[in-house]
Amino acid sequence: MSVDMMMLLLPAFAACLVLTGIHVYLGLHVISRGVIFVDLALAQVAALGATCAMWIGAEPGSAQSYFVSLGFTFVGAVLFTIARSQQARVPVEAFIGIVYAVCSAVAVIVADRLPHGADEIREILVGNLLSVTWEHIAVTIGIYSAVGVFHFLFRRQFFLVSMDPATAEGQGLSIAKWDLLFYLSFGFVITSSVAMGGVLIVFSYLVIPTVIVALFAEKTLTRLLLGWGVGFLGSVLGIGASVQFDLPTGAAVVATFGLMIAVAFLARLLIPGEARSVLGDSHSHIAGQPRTKPPAVTENS
Repeated sequence: MSVDMMMLLLPAFAACLVLTGIHVYLGLHVISRGVIFVDLALAQVAALGATCAMWIGAEPGSAQSYFVSLGFTFVGAVLFTIARSQQARVPVEAFIGIVYAVCSAVAVIVADRLPHGADEIREILVGNLLSVTWEHIAVTIGIYSAVGVFHFLFRRQFFLVSMDPATAEGQGLSIAKWDLLFYLSFGFVITSSVAMGGVLIVFSYLVIPTVIVALFAEKTLTRLLLGWGVGFLGSVLGIGASVQFDLPTGAAVVATFGLMIAVAFLARLLIPGEARSVLGDSHSHIAGQPRTKPPAVTENS
């Protein structure tokens, strides 16, 4: 690989690492909540916002485009918060699927009115990692860091509501309030991520590393650390494949993650039960009950 090629790919690789950092953490919550496709739906809402921004004359990647997209994402966050309060009647996944389908359809309609609508739809799906600039990465790191600090300060509440909502409610936590705060903060991340990598990249980094490590590891911290490692490996292999076989970078990364999860499932079937126990898989957990009882949290609201 030439020096020029390495310099061209370096921002794309840095963008993938930035995506890995925050998305693997949020993926733990998404998997625990059992709302696997919420990020895909919210990413599509953000993409619809960006498409509408271009329709009214905003430049792609501009501040105007970002804030219009963020506004759309906040509306989606409110809808998903309301949906959870109605899950006794209608599963949350039904609302998520409806939002995704409707926003996808409207995005196609709006993009059809743009001069390069087909290109816009393609970029919404797989992004264009090679066009990411260091300035864009720096701004994204700032946004992700702010969200990360917020989640660290209130980590007990977020994990308790995600992993054991019944206990959270019993301790006085407002499920609706913390759901809304989660989805709003999630919205900041998704809006930035879609602008940088596209809908499929966002879904891949959020869900696939977390699912892979959930097959073998039990503890939350172990899953987080291993998930970062999986995200790093997928980024290296995906970008490497895009160079070696002259493939679109974003699509190559997503396909690589797909291959990795296939290998992980095969390994899960082949590894003896005793070996899985050594890896901490005494009680495999994807969603539902917490692995260990979270610390008590008290709140009046």
